[in-house]
Amino acid sequence: MNILVTGASGFIGGRFLQRFAANSGCVLYGVGRRPRQNVPAGAQYAAVPLDRLGQLDFTPDVVIHAAGRASPWGTRKEYWRDNVQSTQQVVSFCQQQGLPRLIFLSTAAVYYRFAHQHNLLESQPVGPEFTSEYGRTKYQAEMCVAGYPGEKTVLRPCAVFGEGDQLLFPPLLTAARNKRLCWLEDEGEPAQAELVHVDVLCDYLLRAAMAPKLRPCYNLSAGHPVLTRDALHHLLMQLNLPVPDATVPLRRAMWFARALECMWRIAHLPGIPPVTRFGVAVFGYSATLNVDAMRADFGEPSIPFTHSFDSFLHHAKGYIPC
Repeated sequence: MNILVTGASGFIGGRFLQRFAANSGCVLYGVGRRPRQNVPAGAQYAAVPLDRLGQLDFTPDVVIHAAGRASPWGTRKEYWRDNVQSTQQVVSFCQQQGLPRLIFLSTAAVYYRFAHQHNLLESQPVGPEFTSEYGRTKYQAEMCVAGYPGEKTVLRPCAVFGEGDQLLFPPLLTAARNKRLCWLEDEGEPAQAELVHVDVLCDYLLRAAMAPKLRPCYNLSAGHPVLTRDALHHLLMQLNLPVPDATVPLRRAMWFARALECMWRIAHLPGIPPVTRFGVAVFGYSATLNVDAMRADFGEPSIPFTHSFDSFLHHAKGYIPC
């Protein structure tokens, strides 16, 4: 089976290439925006814009579209270009290549609201309001995939962690190290979070590539919701980082994040605001997924959550920036 992976210079796509390059059941070709060093033996890689995929000397049976902008901050133009336009380009390529199976890596953030949400189903109404341009443009990209005439599926994973992550835990732990982290006051109930290790997600991507038949959409997670505050407290303790001693009401934190976002946009300040509404919502509100379809079609997670989290802790000190 020939598998083309977009975003192979990034966190998830790169990990997929590394994890399965030696798999005898597939031939992997990764593409990304940046040149990549140390391409794993058994895989091919090219730094190619997605509008030039037709130049590749490779005919895929499956295309895993993992490229996109996952940052919590950016302009509407950047999100549209990296999430929607890039997906349009991949769909166009697939149409020219004999309609290979298309697997689009979306996100559970398409569901997110500034409220507690539990047991979210794939049939859950999405939009018209979103907590971020990330969630909005990922859903718009899903609509592009829906129009693809070949076989396709949309995967909506929860928050992804693991070695190589630069978006989820590193900023949080850096803030803790600098004693700039605080707890968020519960709004009616303690927040719960869903997490999945990048290796588990990659295993599900391969299972989707090789499954005899696919549903239109799947939620993906470790199937192990955790209390957000307890998980963070455990993480900080294990990494010998300062545990916050201050608590801020969730609504106040959201107001502060909104003010910072306005300041950054009006003044065109560089970088990412230290606090964003999306980030506050992720850690302040519950968002748990129903993964019955995942379990029925792809099986249980390849690594139990507690084992994958312990593995993350083992490596975290080595790659979390100081």
